[in-house]
Amino acid sequence: MGQLASALVTMFLGVLGCAVYFYGSNMLLDKIFPTKNRPAQQVASNLRIANRIRPWLFLGPAVLLLTFYLFYPVLDSIRLSFFDRSGEEFVGLSNYVWLFGSDEFFESFRNNMLWLVFVPTAATFLGLVIATMTDRIWWGNIAKSLIFMPMAISFIGASVIWKFIYDFRSGDTQIGLLNAVVVFFGGEPQNWITIPFWNNFFLMIILVWIQTGFAMVILSAALRGIPDETIEAAVLDGANGLQIFFKIMVPQIWGTIAVVWTTITILVLKVFDIVLAMTNGQWNTQVLANQMFDWMFRGGGDFGRGAVVAIVIMVLVIPIMIWNIKRANAEMEGR
Repeated sequence: MGQLASALVTMFLGVLGCAVYFYGSNMLLDKIFPTKNRPAQQVASNLRIANRIRPWLFLGPAVLLLTFYLFYPVLDSIRLSFFDRSGEEFVGLSNYVWLFGSDEFFESFRNNMLWLVFVPTAATFLGLVIATMTDRIWWGNIAKSLIFMPMAISFIGASVIWKFIYDFRSGDTQIGLLNAVVVFFGGEPQNWITIPFWNNFFLMIILVWIQTGFAMVILSAALRGIPDETIEAAVLDGANGLQIFFKIMVPQIWGTIAVVWTTITILVLKVFDIVLAMTNGQWNTQVLANQMFDWMFRGGGDFGRGAVVAIVIMVLVIPIMIWNIKRANAEMEGR
């Protein structure tokens, strides 16, 4: 109860502080550039200046805080990457030399590449297929709600759910759904998350399950924006369902598909919670974000090596973000 009360008080004070700031800053701006009992020319000038300042006055705190929270961690991580485990003694490029000579790093990097290939592709494809199919059935909105529901679950919560699906108990009655199905059909139960290589895909399925709903909602909106005339023309020309889907519908929403794919890709590069909760990087399932967490906060902590791994993640994310931004700007200019 104490934590709940503290959270409620914090929320109340935060909202109250924002209201006081917005009201006070607006009143102060009106006093600096008054419009009452002033000549018409001065009133017009003051209104013009105040209207230019007001948006920045309201956005200013958020912009400053966001800038601080974006740039300070980046700069400090770069600094820490040149220091020892305590972050006090300068060691030059030693951490980078260690990184590119570490088998653990290359294992994490390889696993991240597997995640990058499988998860965005599977989630985007399933989202597109489901969006297309649910638009053609009367209970499509109910199906969409059920498929979107995992988006409301945290990664840790989803991992707990899937732990019960993959659960293995030696010599006992199997309570894991997957092993129960295997045993029902006469097979031998398996400890799925310990099987090398394939266990990575069992973990990826969890993220696909979560993100398919996101892809479905965005792509469903894009599909509804396709003019009916193009579909009707294709039908009159004798095109079948697959031809309409791949040659008419997909090309018209390709920009949206690319945005969904890159958004999920950026999320995959930062994946951490699922691996931590399911395997903690054991059985060759380590990924970069979990490795960074291990070096930074476990075993006494090594700020230098943890920072180097963090920089690798950042370097991998930046090109995708730049490409996504350029594509969005190009589409806006085209409109």
